[in-house]
Amino acid sequence: MTSLAPLRHDWTLAEIETIYAAPLSDLIFRAQQVQRAYHRTDEVQGCVLLSIKTGGCPEDCAYCPQSAHYSTGVTREDLVPLDQMREAAVRARAQGATRFCMGAAWRDAAEGPAFDRVLEMVRVVRGLGMEACCTLGMLTDGQAAALGAAGLTAYNHNLDTSPEFYGTIITTRTYADRLATLARVRAAGITVCCGGIIGMGESRAVRCGLLRQLAALDPHPESVPVNLLVRVAGTPLGDLPPEDPFELVRTIATARLLMPASMVRLSAGRLSLSEEAQALCFLAGANSVFLGDRLLTTPNPDVDDDRRLLDKLGMRLRERQEATEQD
Repeated sequence: MTSLAPLRHDWTLAEIETIYAAPLSDLIFRAQQVQRAYHRTDEVQGCVLLSIKTGGCPEDCAYCPQSAHYSTGVTREDLVPLDQMREAAVRARAQGATRFCMGAAWRDAAEGPAFDRVLEMVRVVRGLGMEACCTLGMLTDGQAAALGAAGLTAYNHNLDTSPEFYGTIITTRTYADRLATLARVRAAGITVCCGGIIGMGESRAVRCGLLRQLAALDPHPESVPVNLLVRVAGTPLGDLPPEDPFELVRTIATARLLMPASMVRLSAGRLSLSEEAQALCFLAGANSVFLGDRLLTTPNPDVDDDRRLLDKLGMRLRERQEATEQD
């Protein structure tokens, strides 16, 4: 058994850039050593992400089809009824998911009856024996505490990119705003789900800067979603060329080395990847996938395709009774 790598929060940008640019075989070999020390390598956690409030977001995130600033064909919808959300969670559990994530297109989490309904949604998911994760925008101290009291497992609030590149992607919320919400989540005793997106026209240095920011969080985020940009017509990034999948593999492997104990989640953009590219992502340290044919408003591989791929790789979805052991 490989000895546990020490957890560090003081990685320099130069160190991270050296790791990221290493020969791919060496990088994956090192990532595999860490993966085997901290995690099982024959399984991934299955998650399902449901949009519980869609469209009309006042933020101007250049990648997002739910922004009210862009014309993307996404229809604005109110918060889903509790029964509809419960049905989706039951289906997710039947598909093999052990984590159910709920996303609302808000800049700031709603107050009043809408927030109370979200709290009830969290209780429903936990009652089904699944981990519950929410992404609702920025939180107040009171909202974070209420989510924690309701049993929320994790709160997703991505940094998206490095501080230096951030202003070219988003102007309606600052980097400091994001870090403040993460601090409130931590103070409420909720685990942190925080990652970013590659393929937005950024350089390798920018990706390494994002990874440095994530690894500097103390403790590390329990979950690190790595998203590949899904190019949506009507958004400012809709016409960008596709990103090289090897860059995604390198990002995942570097995240695994910097944050050994974290769940590294292969997230948006997976539909554009070949089976071989996905296999490399798992070899590089990804140990979670999102199931179902949609992630909020963008397409995702069919769950049956995922099961066939995992079977080819000799892997499986993590069983439900093990779901709360990691995070």
